[in-house]
Amino acid sequence: MAEHRYSAEQVDAAVAAIADGERFADAQELVTHAAPGLQQILGAALDAGGFFDSAHQGEISRVAEIVDSEERRIALAELVAEESRLAMLVGVAVGLALAEELAAANDVQGGD
Repeated sequence: MAEHRYSAEQVDAAVAAIADGERFADAQELVTHAAPGLQQILGAALDAGGFFDSAHQGEISRVAEIVDSEERRIALAELVAEESRLAMLVGVAVGLALAEELAAANDVQGGD
């Protein structure tokens, strides 16, 4: 399969289309179906990228040891936000790879 590049305008238009509630609901239904397998892929990708290595564990320990409860709350919120952003970025990469696989399978099957 030939590699396809998308322009910024194409990506912007696709994001706008996904924002449509019905189209997003369709995508959400597909993701819900695929969630167990996608979760394994996400975990493996994060692990392979070293995101759950000793530095990650050290950061958890650092936050847990903060004595002041407000400082600990802020540090925990920052850690969760950072990990959420990272997981989202890996998830998007997985989604793009999944879209390519589905398109290739559709091409082979003589799809719509």
